[in-house]
Amino acid sequence: MNYLKITTAALALTMTLGFGNQLSAQNMMQKEKTVMVGGAAMYPTKNIIENAVNSKDHTTLVAAVKAAGLVETLESKGPFTVFAPTNEAFAKLPKGTVETVLKPENKALLTSILTYHVVPGRISSKELAAWIKKGNGKYVAKTVQGEDLTFWMKGKNIYVSDMKGNKAKVTIADVNQSNGVIHVIDTVLMP
Repeated sequence: MNYLKITTAALALTMTLGFGNQLSAQNMMQKEKTVMVGGAAMYPTKNIIENAVNSKDHTTLVAAVKAAGLVETLESKGPFTVFAPTNEAFAKLPKGTVETVLKPENKALLTSILTYHVVPGRISSKELAAWIKKGNGKYVAKTVQGEDLTFWMKGKNIYVSDMKGNKAKVTIADVNQSNGVIHVIDTVLMP
């Protein structure tokens, strides 16, 4: 009989602890206001690189960041606002473009393209929308690369245009990071 009581008590304690751990994880996710990107939770307590490597939709971007030697930069304090093209966005580029820019001899070009997707500071979609309204329908921001991006809205959606006239839609906004914010876009921007 004592054995049965001990086993039942141990089972109850295990279930309570297990359930408690599950609640703690759920509470942490709710507290952190995670956003799902590429099938993975993006945690505001992790930096841009720590989150991006988990997104199945950003494997090309992560490979490009590694090839350009920008991992340390995007792990640093920042803050940065990153307009992150998806794998589908990279696939829209002319055939062979990605393979060409990933070659070591094209590192400067790759770095230029990637830093063109980064604006200094932490800029939320709400701030972008307010600045667009203040700017009579557009807002221009200087990128880390040195050239401008132009932001505008169509309905409630935010769009960004590069210097060549390419247009990208922000498909997932406000993916907060410990060192900035990511806005997922559907087109690669070109300086």
